[in-house]
Amino acid sequence: MRPAGFLSPPPGQGLQRYLGQRVRWSDCGKGLRCAAVLAPLDYADPDGEAITLGLAKRPASAGPSAGSLFINPGGPGGSGTKYVDYFEVKGLERFDVVGWDPRGTGQSTPVKCANGAAMDVYTSVDVTPDDKAEEKALTQAQLDFGRGCLERSGALLEHISTTETVRDLDLLRHLVGDEKLSYFGSSYGTKIGALYAELYPATVGRMVLDGAVNITGKKDVSQLDGFERALGNFATWCAEQRCKLGSSKTEVERTIGDLLQRLDEKPINGGRAKLTQQLGLTGVLAVLYENEEGWKYLRQGLELAAFENDGRYLLYFADQYNDRSTNGTYGQLQFSFPAIRCLDSQDVSVSEAEKEGAEEAKRAPTLGPFAGADLVCPLWPVAPFPKEPTIRGAGAAPIVVIGTTGDPATPYEYAERMAKQLRSGHLLTLKGEGHLGYGQSACIQRYVQAYLLDGDVPADGTRC
Repeated sequence: MRPAGFLSPPPGQGLQRYLGQRVRWSDCGKGLRCAAVLAPLDYADPDGEAITLGLAKRPASAGPSAGSLFINPGGPGGSGTKYVDYFEVKGLERFDVVGWDPRGTGQSTPVKCANGAAMDVYTSVDVTPDDKAEEKALTQAQLDFGRGCLERSGALLEHISTTETVRDLDLLRHLVGDEKLSYFGSSYGTKIGALYAELYPATVGRMVLDGAVNITGKKDVSQLDGFERALGNFATWCAEQRCKLGSSKTEVERTIGDLLQRLDEKPINGGRAKLTQQLGLTGVLAVLYENEEGWKYLRQGLELAAFENDGRYLLYFADQYNDRSTNGTYGQLQFSFPAIRCLDSQDVSVSEAEKEGAEEAKRAPTLGPFAGADLVCPLWPVAPFPKEPTIRGAGAAPIVVIGTTGDPATPYEYAERMAKQLRSGHLLTLKGEGHLGYGQSACIQRYVQAYLLDGDVPADGTRC
């Protein structure tokens, strides 16, 4: 079966048939312009199947023109076309701000998997099984999910790697007529940018990478470490606010751990469904992405769940994180995220995943017992894409890497290491909480704008 979204390539031969396309922009509301172009499903076979790449841009509103600024919100699998609508453009009005949905996502030819009731089961399955029956249920859930993606998406699952997305990005740079790439990537978008600098260093213009991911291959600091650290910061704040969860950091953490343990044995009412341990954990992690402004909602949700057996807030947070709508359908990110991640991953061993999960759990005493081993990629039905090269970006123009000290999802160490590993990396630090720095800090924004517009590179180690 030929999955929806597969198309015939444009006229011509080889890659030139794609380089000769014209981008036809049209109004698509909210002051934005939208377009779609074609890219080869497989760059090794440019005369074979084609797929669609969807784009959106907010045209420059000031002069002189600074060209295009490509942006990516992360994920993997986040929608760049939607990112254009909420990306902070104040101070960057000279750019055409361009977002695209990477292959496999959103308005580009998308990965499709199960939906509705099947996803409700999948997102609530116990990832820390207590017996053989639960172990079997977890393994079967992962296998069923992956097979569903393969059945509905076919060969697309073999061609949504970050390497191929980087090739798409260079194609888009060419099609909009820019000699150099100006780029702002958030979270996983930093991997796209860093790998671009490795594969196309000569065409790097000005690049900002906010919330750096791990490009070193080292596993001594994990995302779970980042969330455990953020939870500890929340617990300290909560105790200082005299919340019901405890009068000290230790007491607050203990209350949260006890709640998650109870949910394993006896889920509580969450409104539309029971709040299971997995959904409760997801609800907590979802709000830890925020800074102190968001923590008050986590406090309220945890207090209601812990003392009144009311899980509605935490289930709402989990549904937001899982991109579940009120009608029971799930957003496409839930499918593109694991599909892209697992094609990039070289993790194919269940036993190794269980070993790593156990080691990570020891470093995260509050969240670790409930996080479980990451079995998604070891049980994925498609073999990994060839391993990426070591990323150094030799020969690239200066690259600004932003790290937030309390970032839960991309621990600050990742930014330190990315800035050091990139030959032209410069570290810009935000001392604060929450995921990503640019959107929450006027200080960071001033440095970024001065760099993108005027080439003023912040001194390595600058802090806000």
